[in-house]
Amino acid sequence: MVRTTAGSFRNTQWDPILLISQIVAMQTLLYTSLGMIMFFMDLIAGANHTLDHIFEYHEIHVFDLGGRLVICAFVLNSFGGALALWFIVRRTKLCLDFTCTFHLIHLVICWWYNSAFPTSFSWWLLNTVCGVLMCICGEFMCLKTEMREIPVGYSALNQRADL
Repeated sequence: MVRTTAGSFRNTQWDPILLISQIVAMQTLLYTSLGMIMFFMDLIAGANHTLDHIFEYHEIHVFDLGGRLVICAFVLNSFGGALALWFIVRRTKLCLDFTCTFHLIHLVICWWYNSAFPTSFSWWLLNTVCGVLMCICGEFMCLKTEMREIPVGYSALNQRADL
């Protein structure tokens, strides 16, 4: 089933395999990059390397260096998430969907990991800020890519070949 929306040059097609693959790729890349960033942050703080820094919502605080580095790691990872959106999703319209999907899955994992629903204001604030950063930066990069001039005609192809 292929649908074309009015005023759109792209065909939209329901492809659940592609969608699930993109979600898995986004989750994998974001947790891998967060783990690597957190590893270096733990080295700086002299802390033990545990999953608590990623999934334990009580680790997000500003009281000591370790908590501030956890916050920095999540913020840096949101920029990595924007790059992942640009690289994997490549559609401005889908950036918000994939950002919300990642953070919803993260909420469920944190809920399971802690055996309690996250009630910390700092956890919700950090995830909201990171989601907004990831979405806006991802949309910006995808929009710049989508708005690039599309070469039309023979002369445009020759100019491209000369470069």
